[in-house]
Amino acid sequence: MSKKDQIDKNKLPKHIAIIMDGNGRWAKGFGKFRIFGHHNGVTAVRDTAEAAAEIGIKFITLYAFSTENWSRPKKEVDALMELLVDTIRKETPTLQKNNIKLASIGNMNDLPAKCQIQLQETINATKNNNGLTMVLALSYSAKWDMVNAIKSIATQVKNNEITIDDVNDQLIDKHLSTSEMPHPELMIRTSGEQRISNFLLWELAYAELYFTSKLWPDFSKEDLYDAIYDYQQRERRFGKTSEQLNSN
Repeated sequence: MSKKDQIDKNKLPKHIAIIMDGNGRWAKGFGKFRIFGHHNGVTAVRDTAEAAAEIGIKFITLYAFSTENWSRPKKEVDALMELLVDTIRKETPTLQKNNIKLASIGNMNDLPAKCQIQLQETINATKNNNGLTMVLALSYSAKWDMVNAIKSIATQVKNNEITIDDVNDQLIDKHLSTSEMPHPELMIRTSGEQRISNFLLWELAYAELYFTSKLWPDFSKEDLYDAIYDYQQRERRFGKTSEQLNSN
């Protein structure tokens, strides 16, 4: 029996964040260059997005390219940027068919002009879709985002637009690049690594973390269902005791 049939549709996480790890190791296992793994990882992105949309998830954020990834060999980075443009262009009809809206977070100015143009074209083309919102984290790091938020808030204080007493969780949320979406309730990382790697540090404060040894190109719809089912078996207390939750 598929885990999909055991999932409670009334207790779905609204937002799932995914660290898509293991493309390079997957390619190495076949004696291929790392970019071979990235190409095959596109299928996992497509299957995951379709599965999330079908089951009723409202947001998924995919850690596609971190600010630290710019330090990788130039040949790999250039190939990744070409793959990004080609994939977004080819997948736009699939996004439209599945009523998926594309969005992005990160320092888009770091991306090559061709990437920026294609990304914006697809964002514009899908902006009226109201099913799943698929967010690509590109040239993104949580520390970069938080520094920008702090600078913006500090400027407002300096200009007497707000006071120090106005600074709270909600204000910080509004100044992050993720301000238009709920915080993730579930974070999935593939490849067996068990760390967050500068991804949504503020937003993942109360997320359930799910680690799988599957390398990203092997991640399937069934693996997503397994992660969601596992999430639903956990008790989310948010600092309270089990007795307090049960009494409610």
